[in-house]
Amino acid sequence: MSDIEELRRKRMQQLQQQASQQAGQAESQEQMRMEVEAQKRQVMVQILTPEARGRLANLRLTKPEFVDQVELQLIQLAQMGRIKSKITDDQLKVLLKKLVGQKREMKITRK
Repeated sequence: MSDIEELRRKRMQQLQQQASQQAGQAESQEQMRMEVEAQKRQVMVQILTPEARGRLANLRLTKPEFVDQVELQLIQLAQMGRIKSKITDDQLKVLLKKLVGQKREMKITRK
């Protein structure tokens, strides 16, 4: 019976080690995600006026995936050097209208 107890004890130790490793990995992934978000916010401060950032923040409440897509496009444009000055709220409105217009709308009709 001591062999069975010894096996159980070893298995329990292995499971505890695996759990602690997974927790460490999850923590490092969360830290990396937070760093990326901080860098993204910093770039947004550099390329958008406060009013435009506020508009994106408000839009994020209803369409977070869309705002993430817009931010990625803006960051790519900035990295390519295509953004010469800060984007104003009016310029952002025009950009958002263009991006929303690109999405196809589906209409379902019933007979």
